[in-house]
Amino acid sequence: MLMFPEMLQAMIVGMMIAIPALLIYKKAGLNPAWAALVFLPIFGLLMVFLQLAFQDWPNVKKER
Repeated sequence: MLMFPEMLQAMIVGMMIAIPALLIYKKAGLNPAWAALVFLPIFGLLMVFLQLAFQDWPNVKKER
């Protein structure tokens, strides 16, 4: 029975990270479904940060 509060806490923390990531993906013009990676243990959040940091954003205007 002790597992439920810990799982609820993990879900709340995950949503506190996933919702801003989802909004960033939308504003960047990328598929917001990638924000679901934050729920993967250990590497999920790292993958989101690396993808946002090094991928070309479609909404950025390119200078000539």
